[in-house]
Amino acid sequence: MNKQTVAVLDFGSQYTQLIARRIREKNVYSEILPHTISADDIRKKNIPAIILSGGPSSVYDNQAPQVDPQILNLDIPVLGICYGLHLMINNSGGNVLHKGQGEYGYAKIHSESESALLKNLSPESKVWMSHGDEIDSLGNGFETIARSSNNIVAAIQHHDKPLYGVQFHPEVVHTEEGSTILSNFLFNIADCKPEWTAAHFISETISSIQEKVGENGRVITGLSGGVDSSVVGTLLHKAIGNRSTCVFIDHGLLRKEEAGQVMGSLKDGLGLNIQKYDYVETFISKLEGITDPEKKRKIIGEQFIRAFEIAAKEHGEAKFLAQGTLYPDVIESGGSALGPAVTIKSHHNVGGLPDDMDFELIEPIRDLFKDEVRKVGKELGLPDFVLDRHPFPGPGLAVRILGEITENHLRILKEADHIFINILHETG
Repeated sequence: MNKQTVAVLDFGSQYTQLIARRIREKNVYSEILPHTISADDIRKKNIPAIILSGGPSSVYDNQAPQVDPQILNLDIPVLGICYGLHLMINNSGGNVLHKGQGEYGYAKIHSESESALLKNLSPESKVWMSHGDEIDSLGNGFETIARSSNNIVAAIQHHDKPLYGVQFHPEVVHTEEGSTILSNFLFNIADCKPEWTAAHFISETISSIQEKVGENGRVITGLSGGVDSSVVGTLLHKAIGNRSTCVFIDHGLLRKEEAGQVMGSLKDGLGLNIQKYDYVETFISKLEGITDPEKKRKIIGEQFIRAFEIAAKEHGEAKFLAQGTLYPDVIESGGSALGPAVTIKSHHNVGGLPDDMDFELIEPIRDLFKDEVRKVGKELGLPDFVLDRHPFPGPGLAVRILGEITENHLRILKEADHIFINILHETG
């Protein structure tokens, strides 16, 4: 889609997803990109600003992840955070080193000179530090704009280029005025426009679906009963009407009484055409004796596809499968090749998909975080009992059972989960 995108280059920080979310909370679209991306590739995209994330490495190590130095010469505003700051210094002739101790936890910073980045900050702003290395000498063209209470360089800017860096983490809530700093960078320095809204997303997505499916194409939409797939089902219905059939697979791994709720209140609440298929015996038999959670996820992912393929033949040979893949699903599954980022767990709808499936995928919310999906659902008019539904993994109770999945384990877990969910409702 032709939208401005703030690029967050990932250097392995535990906070990288959080940086992307903080930007989107300001109605500016952001995307996590690998740190190996070239300046040429950045130039080809509609990118008004770049953020270099933190990371666990030290810039002076041989194996430390690097950035294409030409990115710092594109005349696109860049904000380096922690390790990103060190990269800037390292690429401009400065020096970063470890002095025997780092800064961890709260610190206060005070400005040393005026800067657009620190505009409207308190005289002693409270920030969150988490670093072992520090700046020993600034590179060519840089000046210090703030120091911490420990007299460590806390923020810098370049005299001639739109390059800025902070030693602390403005994306975490512990940095009390971090939101102001990010706003200063996005709107005052990079001149971003706050146009990334739920209504804007819906309009673009419906057009995109219509273009991909064409005038006669048919779609099977995988519906689990959760907010993600409910939003996808509603988007598909608005885009192509009854050429989208919502398919609900009962795999025997659902919560207690959940299948009845999906086919009752959810079907009525969404007003969608939902077809239910019973695959309890198939899923349970395929999982017999399996104890490794990664294997469970991959088996479940494949069985979902096989079930959808059978359903597709009953509905005009649908060649598209729509599913509720989220941005964190992609990142956690290691599917976005984010440099040092690794597979946390393979989501059944990303890392668990078989190579030989018959479908082309439609994943309308693949670029969204969970809270953004709820905003889109609210804009679409979904009822609160769908939007506020307690999150539940696609593989269901299978990934909450340690060891082998048996009927007795499932029975115990369904009862325990039922008690737990009821307590949540009773206590508000």
